[in-house]
Amino acid sequence: MNIAYTIAEARQAVRAARAQGRSVHLVPTMGALHEGHFSLIRAARGPNGFVVVSIFVNPTQFGPNEDFAKYPRPVEADLAGCRREGVDLVFMPAPEEMYPPGCRTVVHVSGLTETLCGPHRPGHFDGVATVVTKLFNIVQPDRAYFGQKDAQQAVIIRRMVADLDMPIEIVVCPIVRESDGLAMSSRNAYLSPAHRRQARCLSESLRLAEQMVRGGERRARPIVEAMRAHIVSAGPCEIDYVAAVDPETLQPVETIDRPCMFAIAVRIGSTRLIDNLVLDCL
Repeated sequence: MNIAYTIAEARQAVRAARAQGRSVHLVPTMGALHEGHFSLIRAARGPNGFVVVSIFVNPTQFGPNEDFAKYPRPVEADLAGCRREGVDLVFMPAPEEMYPPGCRTVVHVSGLTETLCGPHRPGHFDGVATVVTKLFNIVQPDRAYFGQKDAQQAVIIRRMVADLDMPIEIVVCPIVRESDGLAMSSRNAYLSPAHRRQARCLSESLRLAEQMVRGGERRARPIVEAMRAHIVSAGPCEIDYVAAVDPETLQPVETIDRPCMFAIAVRIGSTRLIDNLVLDCL
C-alpha cells in the first residue's frame, strides 16, 4: 500500500496505475474508519480496480461551533484498516496542501443545499462540494463511492457531477448498522453509554415509518409526527428535523405515492446524528 501526502505524489501513483490498465476507484473519507467505510472499500475493489482512499478532515465543512478540533484522527488504526482491506493508495494531505494561501474558489450546488441539514450547518455542503471537486480533479477516478447514511451529500455530489460534466460514476452503498440498528458513524464515539442506548430511537423511528407505510398510511404528516414523538419519548434531545422528502430533489413529500426518503437529524447530548430510509411506493 502506498501513502501519498502531496497532490503530486497522488497524481503520480494514479498515472502509474492507469499505465497498467487499471480502473481508478476513489473512496473519500475523513478518517476514523469503521465498518461503513470498509464496506465502501470492498465495493470499490472490483476487478482490476485501483482503490484510492483519501483521509482528510476537511476544515471547510465544519462550522465555527462544530467539532473540527476534536474530530477523531486515529491515523495508525486507519492505515492498518486500509492495509487489511487491500487499499492500493491512501491520499492523506495536510490542510495547507489542499487549501494553499490565496485559495478562493468555492463550489456551490443550489437548490439541494438549502434543505434538511443545510439550514443547521451553514456552509457545510459548500465545503463538501469544494473538497470533493478537488479530490476528483486530483485523483480523476472512474468511480467514487459514498454511503447512503449521508444521503443529502450523495444527492448533492451526483448533481454536481452531472452539472459539471465530470466523467465519474457515483456509487452509493447501503447504510451499515450496528447490531441494535444505529447507523455507523465516526461521531458515535462521542456518545456516552446512556446516550448510545438512547440513540437507537433514530433507527426505531425509521422502522416505525416503514411499518406505517406498509400498513397503508400514505399521508406523510402523521408518519413524521409519529416518528418525532418516538424520538422525543426516548429522552432529552434536540431535533433539527424529521422529514419526508423526495430522494432526488429533497423537496417535501405530502403523499407517499412515489419513492420517499424519511430523514432525521437529532442532537443527543452534544452529538449530532443523522439517519434515513428510502422507501419505494409500496
